[in-house]
Amino acid sequence: MLDGEYLEAQRLSERIAAGIDQPRFYIDKRDEVETSRVIFEGHPVVQACLEIVEERGDRFGHGLSHVRKVAVDAGALVIIETDKGRPAGERDRILLLVHLAGVLHDIKREEPDHARRGAEEAGTILKDFDLSDRERGAIVQAIRNHEAFKPAVPLDDPSLQLVSDALYDADKFRWGPDNFTETVWMMVAPLKVSLAALMDHYRPSLEGIGRIIGTFRTPTGREYGPDFIERGLEIGERLYAELAKML
Repeated sequence: MLDGEYLEAQRLSERIAAGIDQPRFYIDKRDEVETSRVIFEGHPVVQACLEIVEERGDRFGHGLSHVRKVAVDAGALVIIETDKGRPAGERDRILLLVHLAGVLHDIKREEPDHARRGAEEAGTILKDFDLSDRERGAIVQAIRNHEAFKPAVPLDDPSLQLVSDALYDADKFRWGPDNFTETVWMMVAPLKVSLAALMDHYRPSLEGIGRIIGTFRTPTGREYGPDFIERGLEIGERLYAELAKML
């Protein structure tokens, strides 16, 4: 649960965010996002995996809300980027892989080198699921590849490469408005860091978020990802100005 000063700051960030238009991705690609969401919510394998994540609780600010959004947006990217001539069954199989990757990608978020550790843990969890070794390996590698500013190992199949790239882009969409309305407060509140101490690191953090703009991997991510980040930075700058008045 958020402490008082962080709860006040989060509410302030939500009010600021409410005055900024939603990312264009959710307007232009609304149908694809909704299709991904329906498939995500209706697939028993995905829901079984989600239950495993739920049992383990919040992972350093990256709980169910975060993984649901990442999984659904990654699925939308797969739908957008998949060849329209591909049989629906093949597309849906790729969707399953990216949805599972989205659900599991932060399973070890609280640990150092969380992408590598999360990939290892996901591989263990997925042994109990009806997946081929190739499919399981693709999910594991996608999770290993999802951390920003670190080298990504390419996959040998374009469809599986799309799983990796879509997971990365959907996760980095969260560095936009979500970072300031949800993630940062859930991460820092348990650490009992004062708001004043947080402000000392605020400006360098904004600069780090800005660097994400050039890292998106899918064509759709490169088109819409910067918009997420720019809207998030606008919230962040306004929030910084308001919080500075409170100190």
